[in-house]
Amino acid sequence: MIIKNVLIINAHQVYEGFSNGRLNQTLVDVATTTLEELGCEVRMTHIEKGYDVAEEIENHEWADLVITQTPVNWFNTPWMHKKYVDEVFTTALGQGRIIKDDGRTRSDPSKQYGTGGLSQGKKYLLSATWNAPSEAFGDKTQLLFAGRTPDDALFNLPANYKFCGYEVLEGHHTQDVLKNPQVEASIEAYKQRLTALVRG
Repeated sequence: MIIKNVLIINAHQVYEGFSNGRLNQTLVDVATTTLEELGCEVRMTHIEKGYDVAEEIENHEWADLVITQTPVNWFNTPWMHKKYVDEVFTTALGQGRIIKDDGRTRSDPSKQYGTGGLSQGKKYLLSATWNAPSEAFGDKTQLLFAGRTPDDALFNLPANYKFCGYEVLEGHHTQDVLKNPQVEASIEAYKQRLTALVRG
């Protein structure tokens, strides 16, 4: 599928004096500018500023690519992002939009769980900012993640989209943002990634 329509969801939640959201907003701005320069139309939802559930369902149906831009707060997205997901996808399920069911039926329960999505051909990309350094991942001697990748650690986020039929892309992770930030390198890599994605 050619990517022309992109929905960017900014999941950042402000914690005054600790996390004001500048880096996540910067990455939203970088993605928006890059994608628009490539000829894409971009819609943005900043969850903290409010959203309309019906409009968000329509945005998901419209978009060829959905990007979630989020900080990693206690190994997940901020709580209001979970609220957004619950409201948008539960309403969509009830309306038979984005997803119809879990893929199984009572007459044939052997069908694979997670195959009832209606969003085949669409793509999903997670872009996350971490305090954790890259060295904490992919190394079984590391205590916390024990060899897992950043995508493994945040599996529940793209799994929601995969459940709905999206192709889940490898995430973009900006790491070590508090103690050893390499923001410019991450931005450049993100631009290159988005360009390659759109141009195929």
